[in-house]
Amino acid sequence: MMAGSTTTTTTTTTTAAVRVRGAGRAFAGRQVLRGVDLDIAPGEFVALLGASGSGKSTLLRAIGGLDRGFTGTLEAPRSKAIVFQEHRLIPWISVWRNVVLGVRGRDLAARARTALDEVGLSAEADAWPATLSGGEAQRVALARALVRHPDLLLLDEPFGALDALTRLKAQALVARLWQQHRPRSVVDSEFSALRRRLLLALGVDPDAPTGAQS
Repeated sequence: MMAGSTTTTTTTTTTAAVRVRGAGRAFAGRQVLRGVDLDIAPGEFVALLGASGSGKSTLLRAIGGLDRGFTGTLEAPRSKAIVFQEHRLIPWISVWRNVVLGVRGRDLAARARTALDEVGLSAEADAWPATLSGGEAQRVALARALVRHPDLLLLDEPFGALDALTRLKAQALVARLWQQHRPRSVVDSEFSALRRRLLLALGVDPDAPTGAQS
């Protein structure tokens, strides 16, 4: 069923982590999301699975408040953070300053180092982003999200460009951090071995060759 023509985005502080009803999104006349309903409980780890172009990143951006062009209704915590496919680190400031960029309060350096220690990069706190490997840069991006203590953590295929072994290690790290930081909820568009799976086929055969990443 097509979503309604009215877009309503409601950001709340209720105990429900995410509630989506009738979400739809079209780009240049192409319907990417159609009538999506989704409930995510506090502390739940949800994977969005689907072929390339099935709307995984689009739905994540809508939940994260980065896309106002969708139709339907959405409720999500005010406190949320997103880790993108690209690390998006600022090259001319140190790693620890990247982690707390935009964060207010005292002891920012200590808070950054604590977050970096959680992802195994405390030794790189004073390094420049250009000196990091791809996997290290993505872990810094993860630390940048964690230091904000979000109620909802959104992962938009942050490890998709890494080699297979590094990606598996990074996913294991995310799973461990999720256990440590509950009741955060996590929505990931690439993790495949989670407590709950949401298949976003939307008319696309998920077993078909996926081609380029969405």
